[in-house]
Amino acid sequence: MGRWSGSLRLYEEAAEHLAGGVSTAFRRGTHPAPVYAQRAQGARLIDVDGNEYIDYMMAYGPLIHGHAHPAIVEALTRQAPLGTTYGVQHQGEVELARRLTRYVPCADLVCFVNSGTEANLVALRVARAYTGRQKIIRFNGHYHGWADPLLVKPAAELQGLAPQAATGGQSAAAFHDLIVLPWNDPGALEQALAEQGDQVAAIIMEPVLCNNGCLMPLPGYLERVRELADAHGVVLIFDEVITGFRVALGGAQELFGVTPDLCVLGKAIAGGLPLSAVAGRREIMQLVADGTVSHMGTLNGNPLVTAAAIATIDLLAADGGAAYQRMNARTDALTEGLKELAAKHGVPLLIHRVGPVFHTLFTDRSAVSRYEEFAQCVDQAAYRRFSDELFRHGVLVRPSGLWYVSTAHEEADIEATLAAADRAFAAVK
Repeated sequence: MGRWSGSLRLYEEAAEHLAGGVSTAFRRGTHPAPVYAQRAQGARLIDVDGNEYIDYMMAYGPLIHGHAHPAIVEALTRQAPLGTTYGVQHQGEVELARRLTRYVPCADLVCFVNSGTEANLVALRVARAYTGRQKIIRFNGHYHGWADPLLVKPAAELQGLAPQAATGGQSAAAFHDLIVLPWNDPGALEQALAEQGDQVAAIIMEPVLCNNGCLMPLPGYLERVRELADAHGVVLIFDEVITGFRVALGGAQELFGVTPDLCVLGKAIAGGLPLSAVAGRREIMQLVADGTVSHMGTLNGNPLVTAAAIATIDLLAADGGAAYQRMNARTDALTEGLKELAAKHGVPLLIHRVGPVFHTLFTDRSAVSRYEEFAQCVDQAAYRRFSDELFRHGVLVRPSGLWYVSTAHEEADIEATLAAADRAFAAVK
């Protein structure tokens, strides 16, 4: 444990004062101990023991330009002496909102909050107020935050998708208005709407199931969901907390050409600062504008996060979107290299990818399209051993299998990662 003695010591100390020793449960997943960072720059993170890692966690998604990008640091440095939050309006909110309405297809009006969980709560509240209905259709295995009305334990079997609590202390009443369906199954949605469509306010989904397998929508599926929502007067919400600004300036709705009524944005929008947004059609978002739907939050749209978001988005939009070409080229090299190494070592590997985010699945299947398949056919234990080996060789990835490539990753990072992966595959085959 000598290589990580500093992290182990800090973790033991933290456990005396910080519940669980971490600030979010996800951070307990690194072996042999949660990593304690000392500093980070670009695609590299250095821990308190001096170990250096090529980082593909990217803070679970927000760091689309890597750590401490000079343009974002400069924007924060310029704003901080002028005030970190005001309690009144400021120009940065206007400039950022203008960018969102320019780039995001569904965005006529926007509002700002601090986290994806908050933004999804706002979106559901707006949908209910707009339709006068209560029920929400969501999909098995999709993640929309950790609030009681949003958090549902995924089910590995198709039968009996009655919502189940995912945590202790969760209110059973929160599930009263939820309908949980299998995703990528248009027939299930058609039946549910035929039976209860007049009670359904919203359909909410990740347009790409990034949180569990990076599963792509089947051809025509998003279009059919759009048609069914229109036919039944239901508000369609895309949770683009991961895909927003990461797969394209306009997110997955631009990529697939299907426009929701509302979308939720987060993570990459502010390049590492805590900002999320709800964006949508004017007639729906007008309920926020006129006060019909309460929208509150002391730190909403504060000048630090808007400065970071403006810098982040402007970097992505520069030079005709060259940042996306760069990320996609690096991701091409990385994913193709991982496939070749897996074949070399006889490890069954399937990679699902959308732009510069991908999921590595240890499975002998040639394709996986539904969460229920993902839950049953992927060897998570083997992948966990693989990610632990990568960690020992200086590559930081999520134990779940989801990787993020940023604009900061260089060819040398990809080459070093593949060299580490070669050793990691050899250790787990």
